[in-house]
Amino acid sequence: MGMETVVRLPGRLIVFEGIDGSGKSTQAALAHKRLIERGTKSILLFEPTRGEYGAQLRASFFGPRLSPEDELSLFTLDRKDDLARNIIPALERGETVILDRYYFSTAAYQGARGLDAENILREQERFAYIPDLVFLIDIPVGTALERIRRNRSEGANSFEQEAYLTRVRELFLSFQRDYLHIFHGETPVEELSAAIVKAIFF
Repeated sequence: MGMETVVRLPGRLIVFEGIDGSGKSTQAALAHKRLIERGTKSILLFEPTRGEYGAQLRASFFGPRLSPEDELSLFTLDRKDDLARNIIPALERGETVILDRYYFSTAAYQGARGLDAENILREQERFAYIPDLVFLIDIPVGTALERIRRNRSEGANSFEQEAYLTRVRELFLSFQRDYLHIFHGETPVEELSAAIVKAIFF
C-alpha cells in the first residue's frame, strides 16, 4: 500500500526541488526561517542525508561513479532511513518539514542517466510519504552553471555538466502532480521567497 493511500499526518511536508545552482537550497532555508518567524514549528532537512547511505552517495558524486542502479538503491535506502528517523516523527508531532530534495530529484537525476524516471516516481511513491507541496525552482542550465562556478571553489561535480543538467531539467519539467508548483529561479531572492511563503499559507 502506497503512502498516498494512508491517512495524512498532522504536519506538512514541503519539498524544494531543482537542478544544482537553481537556488532551491536558499529558498528552502528562507521558507524554514519565515515559518519559524510566524510561529510555525518547522525543521529543515535535506537529501541525501549525512547518514551511512548518504555518505556513500556523496563519494560517488565526487569520485568513481556508481552505476545508476546502485545509486538508485542507495537513494532509496537513505530515504527510507530519513523517513523513519526524521520525517515521519516530525509530521506526527504536527511540525512542518522543509525538505531540500526528495524522490523527484532521484527520478530526474537517475532518469537522466538512462533509467525510467516515471517508473522511479511510481516506485518511490509506493513507500515514501507524499508531499503536501513541491516547489520546483526552475532556471536555465547556463545560469545555474555560472552560479556554481562563481560560488563553489571545488567546481562542478559529476552531476553538474551542461548536457546532463539539461536532461535533468527537462525531466523535472515533465513531472506532473497537483501539488507541484514551478517558480522561476532567476526571480530576485527575496521576491521569490515572498511568493513561496504566500503559496505555503494561501
